Amino acid sequence: MQNSSPTINVLDLDNNPVNLMQVYNSKILLVIIYNNDCLGCTGRAIPLAYEFQQIFAEIQVVGIHADFVGREGSKTTIKSIFTSGEIPFPIYIDKDHKVYDQFNAEGTPQWLLFTEQGELFRSVFGSQSNAKNRLYYALESLVKS
Repeated sequence: MQNSSPTINVLDLDNNPVNLMQVYNSKILLVIIYNNDCLGCTGRAIPLAYEFQQIFAEIQVVGIHADFVGREGSKTTIKSIFTSGEIPFPIYIDKDHKVYDQFNAEGTPQWLLFTEQGELFRSVFGSQSNAKNRLYYALESLVKS
């Protein structure tokens, strides 16, 4: 049987190429595509991703910093948004916003939830309470199934 999971090619914070679907194979994967210059991302979405990681121990949360012209991320700038200086979950870089485009992101933050089989289960835009509720129920249904 052919695996229908997409390839998600990004760079780690040391600029090494990574295919997230290989690294996190057989895990429920919650991906947040964000940008440091997005206040909704850094103020609400990143903390929400951390919260989901605490609530749902079975999932893997991953951040992808989408690089746009003049708004590129580096190891230093990505770490700088965390008051502790420690990154709470793996974060990768999407050079030239290719992953952002691959999943037709509506903006940042864009959430992608993948099943253990690597299939896209939900794609949700935003960080307000409606997006939070949609993600929570999607995660709950996926973890409990």
